[in-house]
Amino acid sequence: MSPLDSSEPVQHTVPASDPAPVTGQLLEQYSRQHGLQITPEQAVVLAAYLQRLQFWNQRLNLTRHDQPELFVTRDLLDSLRLAAHLPQGARVLDVGSGGGVPGLIVAILRPDLTVSVCDAVGKKASAMQDIVSSLGLSVQVLGQRVQDVLQRQRFQVATARAVGAIDRLLPWFQPLWLTGAEVLLIKGPRWQEELAEAQRSGAAKGRRIERIASWHTPGRDGESVLLRIR
Repeated sequence: MSPLDSSEPVQHTVPASDPAPVTGQLLEQYSRQHGLQITPEQAVVLAAYLQRLQFWNQRLNLTRHDQPELFVTRDLLDSLRLAAHLPQGARVLDVGSGGGVPGLIVAILRPDLTVSVCDAVGKKASAMQDIVSSLGLSVQVLGQRVQDVLQRQRFQVATARAVGAIDRLLPWFQPLWLTGAEVLLIKGPRWQEELAEAQRSGAAKGRRIERIASWHTPGRDGESVLLRIR
């Protein structure tokens, strides 16, 4: 019996609908739904950023957050919380920026800041340089290790998200402590375990570490926190 003669019902596969195109209006809509505030002007630039990130993500697998709502509830949310605690006009170094989070987003949200982004992986730094050039952002892109950057340049604040455990990160910032600068780390629900390990290992010795903000991420259990380290 041929397939056409079979009494079995024919299964039709419905193609998945294409994701909604990234627009400033769409990002504003998702932001409002989740209680986040951005201006229409910021939304337009953020949409352009996300479009360029999607282009590079197909080539380098930079992030899992390249669709509008996930971007808003993960990367934009974290960046907004961080941006609220950065001093006016500060020189900021974002470490391990990958596809530009949170550094490039913070630069869009806070044009008063002088932002540099740093990633030791050359391909990621090249992608960020393309995004910066495409958007016309005034951001320095550094394809170097943070330890090497801090030997040559001074910053008032260093930031990092999803780069590594606290005890691994703290030694990188030794040159900052000597100038009175501070580090702001975005950490997930395991931050207390990481902090305890940093204290046991001695990496946190002489450092003042305080939680200055916390928030819940939609669709995830546990809280994210912002740690200030001096």
